[in-house]
Amino acid sequence: MRREPINRNHDLYLVDQTMKTLIITDLQYDFLPGGALEVPFGDQIIPVINSIQERFSLVVATQDWHPGNHSSFASNHIRGKPFDRIEWQGGEQILWPDHCVINTKGAEFHPDLRMDRVEAVFRKGMDPEIDSYSGFYDNGHRKNTGLAGYLRERKVSELYFCGLAADFCVYYSILDALNEGFNTTLIEDATRPLSNETFEFIKKELTARGVRFINSDEIPPR
Repeated sequence: MRREPINRNHDLYLVDQTMKTLIITDLQYDFLPGGALEVPFGDQIIPVINSIQERFSLVVATQDWHPGNHSSFASNHIRGKPFDRIEWQGGEQILWPDHCVINTKGAEFHPDLRMDRVEAVFRKGMDPEIDSYSGFYDNGHRKNTGLAGYLRERKVSELYFCGLAADFCVYYSILDALNEGFNTTLIEDATRPLSNETFEFIKKELTARGVRFINSDEIPPR
C-alpha cells in the first residue's frame, strides 16, 4: 500500500492510493423509464452497477431530494413549462418537471439497485431556492453536501462515477470532483445521458481535463 501526502488548503492529508471509490449518482425512480424526468434506457445500467461494486473499497451514493416548492420545478412558476430556461438567482435555470420530491416514490432508489455496500448517501437539492446537480455543491456553490470532506476523511483520491444523468448530475459532480483535486473516471456503460449529442461534447471537455473514460470490464480488482 502506497500513501502520499497532498496539501489541500494548508492541511495535510494522507491519501490511500488503493482506496478506489464508486459514486452512484441519483439512481432513482423519477430518472428511470416511466419516471417524471426519465433518462432513456437508464434502467439498463442497474445490473452493471450491481456487478462492479465488489471491485471498490468504498461505495457511496447521491440522491436528489427536493421539497415540493422547489424553484427548479416548472409548476412553481406562472406560465412556466418544463425545459424552459429562465433567469433565477443571478443565473440561468432550466425548469424541470416535478421530480424526486421528498418522501415520494419518485425519490426512492430503484429496488433492484444493490444497496448493501453503499456506506453513505448524500442528499442534494433540498434548498427550495437553488438547484443542485452536483453531488458536492449546489449550482451556486453556496452550500456543500459534505461529500468532499467525507472522502478526504476516508483517505480517498480515486473516484469512479456512474449513474444518471451523464450530461447533468454526473457531469457536474465530476467537475466539482476535479476542482476538489480528486482523480476521476467515468464508467461509460454504467451511465446514460438525457442527450447523446450533449454527452459527446462533454466527453471531449472532460477528456481534455484529464478524466478517464472506461467500461466496467476495465475496472481493476480491489
